[in-house]
Amino acid sequence: EVQVVESGGGSVEAGGSLRLSCAASEYTRSRICMGWFRQAPGKEREGVAVIYTDDDSTVYADSVKGRFTISRDNAKNTLSLEMNSLKPEDTAMYYCAPVVGSASWCILNPGNFGYWGQGTQVTVSS
Repeated sequence: EVQVVESGGGSVEAGGSLRLSCAASEYTRSRICMGWFRQAPGKEREGVAVIYTDDDSTVYADSVKGRFTISRDNAKNTLSLEMNSLKPEDTAMYYCAPVVGSASWCILNPGNFGYWGQGTQVTVSS
């Protein structure tokens, strides 16, 4: 069964921090790439960060570089997103998902990922 469950969202003031977690089923964890995505009201879903599980290489959206960190904890079977220096424009529903294609699909394109969970809401106030 393919399943992801996101958690850790909340409401913070600008400049604050949050750590999102994604619990994934065994099948999902075995995928060669996992990513974090977000969708704000009225906007399309966008890629935030992806991690290639073979070597833990990462790619970040320009808007979050230097502020967000994606990581995997194999012992806990979780994917995390550490978010620092949060801005009001980071407000969105955040999702994690596995890639549904090959390693070359491991880019910030939501169309390359699937098995979406319910997401976790992040709200940043100014």
